[in-house]
Amino acid sequence: MLNNVVGIFGVPIPPITVTGGTLYTSGGFNYRVFTGNGSLVISGGTLSCDVLIIAGGGGAQSGGAGAGGLVGLSSQSLAASTYNITIGGGGATSANGTNTTFSTLTTATGGGAGGADSTLTPAGSGGSGGGGGASGLQTTVAGTGSQGNNGGTNGGILTSPFPAGGGGGAGAAGGNATSSTVSGVGGNGSAAYSSWGLATSTGQNVSGTVYYAGGGSGAIYFSGGTPGAAGLGGGGTGSSGATAATGGSQNTGGGAGGIGNGGTGANGGSGIVIVRYAA
Repeated sequence: MLNNVVGIFGVPIPPITVTGGTLYTSGGFNYRVFTGNGSLVISGGTLSCDVLIIAGGGGAQSGGAGAGGLVGLSSQSLAASTYNITIGGGGATSANGTNTTFSTLTTATGGGAGGADSTLTPAGSGGSGGGGGASGLQTTVAGTGSQGNNGGTNGGILTSPFPAGGGGGAGAAGGNATSSTVSGVGGNGSAAYSSWGLATSTGQNVSGTVYYAGGGSGAIYFSGGTPGAAGLGGGGTGSSGATAATGGSQNTGGGAGGIGNGGTGANGGSGIVIVRYAA
């Protein structure tokens, strides 16, 4: 609840009441965090707030998956109403992540899937683009507007053990493979909302800086190489051959790491919504 404000002639203005999500208070701000579907309910007046919306990260094949789209809105005036929020889930193998929506205000686009090899399937476009597979498909896949960045490719390297490209992140593009034994890194996520993450214990905290929406790194299709680093912000790490790839971290929008030949994969990370306003 926001404190009463005294209006003209000393008559108190009724307080604005805000409910929904999990409440954190830090540094003079309230933060309402939604990690699952819910509603932000405002009564008693218009709320001035900032909003962070992140979609679900993509699922991978050999190419690392793109992060979910990240949308930041500042100085929003939300009238008294109920605002329904849908949190996007991470994509399964070869599937894009799903969108996160904040009522009719805006939509963050799910991250793009990583490219496949056996079917010569290109990477998917999304909030951030997925990384190209180890098959030689060289098209760079773009992110969605300002929500994310491009995925990388295998760099034209078609020698064993066959590296794949990394998925894009909200802060940087996915990397291209740099040699036959080193796959593309996942693009780093955004650190623009680090103070929000510190206040709410969300995102990926790296030495005191919090990142959201990192891309997954590409796989090494056969064993014998070293997958590139996952993107900061919940991105997963690709596998080498039949080892297990890691998925995107939940409620970061991170993309899944790429899957090598015979390896096992995991889903992209789910999204999140955070609403910040004066305490």
